[in-house]
Amino acid sequence: MSPLSDNRVVNNTPGSGDLRPPLRCATKEPLLATPVVIIPGDGIGPEVSAATRAVVSAAGAEIQWIEGEAGLAAAEKGGDPLPVSTLDLIRRYRVALKGPCTTPVGKGFRSINVRLRQELDLYASVRPVRSLPRVAVPYSNVDLVVVRENTEGLYSGLEHVVVPGVVESLRIVTKQAADRIVRFAFELARHQGRRRVTFCHKANVLPLSDGLFLATARSVAEDFPFLQFEEMHVDALCMQLALDPTRFDVLVMENLFGDVISDLCAGLVGGLGLVPGANIGTRYAVFEAVHGSAPDIAGKGLANPIALLLSASLLLEHIGQSQAARRIEESVRRTLQAGRGLTRDLGGDGTTASLTEQLIVNLNLI
Repeated sequence: MSPLSDNRVVNNTPGSGDLRPPLRCATKEPLLATPVVIIPGDGIGPEVSAATRAVVSAAGAEIQWIEGEAGLAAAEKGGDPLPVSTLDLIRRYRVALKGPCTTPVGKGFRSINVRLRQELDLYASVRPVRSLPRVAVPYSNVDLVVVRENTEGLYSGLEHVVVPGVVESLRIVTKQAADRIVRFAFELARHQGRRRVTFCHKANVLPLSDGLFLATARSVAEDFPFLQFEEMHVDALCMQLALDPTRFDVLVMENLFGDVISDLCAGLVGGLGLVPGANIGTRYAVFEAVHGSAPDIAGKGLANPIALLLSASLLLEHIGQSQAARRIEESVRRTLQAGRGLTRDLGGDGTTASLTEQLIVNLNLI
C-alpha cells in the first residue's frame, strides 16, 4: 500500500521526516529492528495479537515489540483502561498496533478509542476496503478507502442537560480540522494512484457545520485539479454503495458519518474481521483491528487474526518495510483462495492456529 501520510517513519528512525530511500552499503548489513508498541487488548485480542506477531516475523519484518496495556485488565490493575504509561509509550515510539479493547461500561470511562485519537491527535481514520478471494458477498472488485475525521463532530463529547428530559450535544466543526482531513484524503489518493475523491456531507440539513466542511472541501479540491472531486449527501452515498460500490475510490467525511460508512463498507467485502484500520496523526500512528473483543469465543482458539494482520501490514508500509507488508497481503489472498485452515467466520472449521499456520506456509511460497 502507498504511504498513508507524509510523516512516515523511514530509515528505522521513528518520526523521521526524510522521505528519501535509505542508503544501503554493499555488505547489506542487517536492518535494525524498529520498536513498535503492541497493545494486545481484551477478549480475543491476545490471541490475534500473538498470531499477528508470528506472521509478521515470518514475513521478514524487523520489529521490536514493546508491550503496552489497555482495556479491562488495565482498568482492574490501575483504575484506568488507557493508562498514561501506555500513552507515553506511543509518544516515545510513535507507532502502535492495537488489538480490540473493551471500555468498562457504567463506570464513567470514556471510549478507549476516542481517548487515543484525541490524546494523540490521530485526526485521520483510514479504512482500506478491498474484495478478497472466496469471501461470500454480493460484490466483487471493491477497492476503496474511507477517510474519516477522527477528533471532532459529535465525538467531541460536549453535551449537557438543558432542563430535565432535554439533552443538548454539540457537533464541533472547525475549518482547520476540515482542511487537514480533506487534504489528507487528496494526498492519499495522489500517493496511491487513485483518481476520485468523494466528499460525504449533509449540508442541506446542517448548512452551518456541514456547510463549512463542504466549502473547505471545495477549496482544498482546487489544489488538486488533476484529481476528480465529487460531493454526495450521506444518505445518497449509502444507497449508491449498496447499488455499486466499485465506482468509488476515496471517500472522506466527518466523524459520525465516517463511523457508520466505514462499517458499512466493511460489510461489502465480508465484515470487520477482514478489514484493517489506521489512525494517523501528524506525529503518531496507531493501527488496529476495528472489530470487537468477542468475549464469547475468547480462549477457544477460534478467532480470525486477518483484520489485525492486515492492520500490521499497513503499519509496516508506514514505517518503510513495504516488502514484508506486500508479502503479508499476498499471503492473506493466497490463504483465502486455497480455503484451508480457515476459521468458522470464513466458512471453514479451522482454528486460529491452523489459519496462522496456513498464512505462514503461503508466505514461504512467495
